[in-house]
Amino acid sequence: MAGLEIQRGLILPEDELLVSYSRAGGPGGQNVNKVETRVSLRFSIPDSGALGDVQREKLLERLQSRLTREGELLVHGSRYRTQKRNEEDARERLAEILRAALVERKTRRPTKPTRGSKERRLSQKHRRSETKRRRRKESDGDG
Repeated sequence: MAGLEIQRGLILPEDELLVSYSRAGGPGGQNVNKVETRVSLRFSIPDSGALGDVQREKLLERLQSRLTREGELLVHGSRYRTQKRNEEDARERLAEILRAALVERKTRRPTKPTRGSKERRLSQKHRRSETKRRRRKESDGDG
């Protein structure tokens, strides 16, 4: 693998991804106690040379709750029985987390009511007012 592609133009080099293995619970049968199939994938955002300054700031801000004190993003993979599939899973989840954090969010523009909606609201108010006015006159005359 040459690197982990996050989006077009952004590929994390292999030497920036630290992979470690440990024993995992879950699927694996008798092997679960002797084979290290759990994968921990670590990526240091502040030390990355692949990220630009704007991307780095965006990731540090948006992923703040998921980062270690050193600014590292840690992803574990232990869904599968094999080390290889768990590593692929962890790599894909890391890429997905980074992709989602780098998405440019649209700024909300407050909308104004349309002319038709203003007219409908006013005509409804007028109808309601007329109904209440008619009730008042009829009840005043009877009493």
